[in-house]
Amino acid sequence: MAKLWKKGRGKLGFMQPLLGHWTATADTPMGPVRCTRVYESILNNAYIRLEALWEFGAAAKAPCPDVPLHGKGYKELAIIGAGEGGKVCFWSFTSDGKRSQGTVADVTVLHKEAVGFEAHMDAGLARMAYWPDGEGGFFWVVEVKRKKGWKRFVEHHYQPAAT
Repeated sequence: MAKLWKKGRGKLGFMQPLLGHWTATADTPMGPVRCTRVYESILNNAYIRLEALWEFGAAAKAPCPDVPLHGKGYKELAIIGAGEGGKVCFWSFTSDGKRSQGTVADVTVLHKEAVGFEAHMDAGLARMAYWPDGEGGFFWVVEVKRKKGWKRFVEHHYQPAAT
């Protein structure tokens, strides 16, 4: 079967399919949510910056603003690039004052083209993964490691956002 994602060159080439503006909506126990993510190469392609905005309730149902990521809600800024020893890492900072960091991980058990990261969090070992949906978007999940395996607690289906 042909690959759905065309990866780029270099250490961060596996992230190439994610570059751009993306939006997902979902129903959660907190009500509706819209998450907008922007991935872009920075600093002469040495890093990738992720900016994310999670909007809940009525804001999630309102039309997307013309300028993404300027709404009110939960925000994240992450940088992805080579860390110590050259391994690809991420450093994430959120609007609630939390931060995390992790490293690239093999997540192909989820999908043969999945890419992702693992990090040690307060809840234990967590991973996030992305894989193509076959229609120009992608799936994104966050899972935490439990005794009986991985437990998924977030799943979004992203589509290209109008920019």
